[in-house]
Amino acid sequence: MTYCVGMLLDTGLVFLSDSRTNAGVDQISTFRKLAVFEKPGERVMVLQTSGNLAISQSVASLLRERIDAGGHEPNLMNVPTMFDAARCVGDALREVHRRDAEALKNFAIEFNAGFTLGGQIRGEAPRLFSVYAAGNFIEATAETTYFQIGESKYGKPIIDRVIRRSSSLNEAAKCALISMDSTIRSNLSVGLPLDLVILRRDQYSVARHISIDGENAYFQSIRGMWGEALRHAFAALPEPDWLSAAR
Repeated sequence: MTYCVGMLLDTGLVFLSDSRTNAGVDQISTFRKLAVFEKPGERVMVLQTSGNLAISQSVASLLRERIDAGGHEPNLMNVPTMFDAARCVGDALREVHRRDAEALKNFAIEFNAGFTLGGQIRGEAPRLFSVYAAGNFIEATAETTYFQIGESKYGKPIIDRVIRRSSSLNEAAKCALISMDSTIRSNLSVGLPLDLVILRRDQYSVARHISIDGENAYFQSIRGMWGEALRHAFAALPEPDWLSAAR
């Protein structure tokens, strides 16, 4: 399993992905689930993946092959808008489905994959999309600040309470890490190392790309501080009076 979150802000985008793909008593595997497509000064995009690893890797490889092939066929490096870039991801996903879905079905394996695509192409504002297994997609709006894929339920409450479109990139990165920590603590199938990517609006290149492992001092610090703050907040809440109420 996996957990990825992408946030669209007034000042840019923040992406955070874990790297655990399988977990069990004696089997833990690590694969990166975040890819950057960049033409500095013109465009920058981040693709996050979840679901069946073979499917998501096939889609990412097909997207790169189409870029390397050049020509006039639409690809992430020549399309004019981020909407068209999301269509490229959807088209690649449908091609992989046409090739592999029947074979997977014969082995009782579900065709399961999800993607988050975000970035900016010169001439338009930053945009963020969530692409489903069928190749269709939705776009973030003023009311939709973020998309999650994978194990989303554990890290959702903190984002809903904290993040707004007006939040700073640093605030969003901090919130994404707390969201990830909540997920890691509650689900064995999500784990370190993490990939954190920050894109600044109108910069058309990656502002920061950080790999976060168990030795990262900042991540360890906020994990401890957040847990302690929650315990203090819980202790400060008034006790219910149900047990002492007259019957």
